Amino acid sequence: MKPGWPALRREISVAGPRTVEEVWDRYVRPRRWPEWSPQIRSVDYAGERLAPGTSGVVRGPGGLPVRFQILAVHDTDPVRTWSWTASAAGVRLALLHTVEATAGGTRTRLTIVGFGPVVLAYLPLARLALSRLVR
Repeated sequence: MKPGWPALRREISVAGPRTVEEVWDRYVRPRRWPEWSPQIRSVDYAGERLAPGTSGVVRGPGGLPVRFQILAVHDTDPVRTWSWTASAAGVRLALLHTVEATAGGTRTRLTIVGFGPVVLAYLPLARLALSRLVR
């Protein structure tokens, strides 16, 4: 979020046929993010799996570096969650992801809070990525 600007909060939800275990594994292993998130070109992260208090860098189109920090990871059913912050060009977003089983597979939700224009611009990309995550 930009200092002095009001924050905007939005949530999206996507369901698909993949199992919770498959979706969770694709989420908590940052090296796998480019497989399903077309806006992520590469990830620099020291660990194999997400862990609270760790940080890294995601590179998007044009090599734009987005620094991130993992805030929390809860991998117990019925709803698994992880949260992080992402910062680039003086803008910071807070993101919360949830993963839960459905009768036909998995539902994932994203809650994003930050500078309004950035949140609104990111939502279509996030929806596309989450659709690929669960399919």
